[in-house]
Amino acid sequence: MIINWQPLHDEFQHWHDAGLTLPFWWRDDDAIEPTAQLESLITITADLGMPCHLAVIPKYATPAFAKRIKTSAQIIPVVHGWAHQSHAPAEQKNAEFGATRPLEQSATDAILGLQRLDDLFGDQLKPMFVPPWNRINPELGPHLVAIGYDALSTYGPRKSRFGAPDLIQINTHLDPINWRGDRSLVAPDMLVAQTVQLLQDRRLGHTDNAEPFGFLTHHLIHDDAIWTFVKQFLTIMLKGPIKPFRYGQDTLD
Repeated sequence: MIINWQPLHDEFQHWHDAGLTLPFWWRDDDAIEPTAQLESLITITADLGMPCHLAVIPKYATPAFAKRIKTSAQIIPVVHGWAHQSHAPAEQKNAEFGATRPLEQSATDAILGLQRLDDLFGDQLKPMFVPPWNRINPELGPHLVAIGYDALSTYGPRKSRFGAPDLIQINTHLDPINWRGDRSLVAPDMLVAQTVQLLQDRRLGHTDNAEPFGFLTHHLIHDDAIWTFVKQFLTIMLKGPIKPFRYGQDTLD
């Protein structure tokens, strides 16, 4: 696969000239068990020294999966809802923790998710809540804090630093999968252009550069084209004005 990365290199030069640094993180969703795809992801994290925050579906996560993750220094498990089951009405977009679901039910599942993964991972687990389909009732935020979560991650540039008091928002911003098409790779030139635009918005102050720039993947459905892009993209990014971010260890400005 030949990708023209020059527009991204040009944008990086603007960052270097301005003395700016980009906080950068990686989130991968829907993990539950050991698979060949998981091994590919773990290999990339080790080869590049790039942490990956693995959003684990608590209801279906297996002890064998937890045992494998505990040996991977670059993998950081976080909570991916409870069962990845939509409770939205048929005419609405999928959401496990959406506004149409009673808050008490959502809070109960958020408790179950944290407890289940704490039992599996212990101190390795970080209390970040990742709602399936990146959709959440904003009124759930204070409940998440009371339960024990301290971070929330969805998709798109955050509107404010906190999703609720004491609940920091750390979103993802680039997804390489063509979800509405063949579920293979979005055209690479489009992904490069999207990345450049997102970085320009940060550099020019249109969006918040204190929020780590998030790369979102779903290892279980990656084909060869997606894996190739993931490896090339991470390699290119790490050569730029990047500060890799590990939640629970690195501080935020």
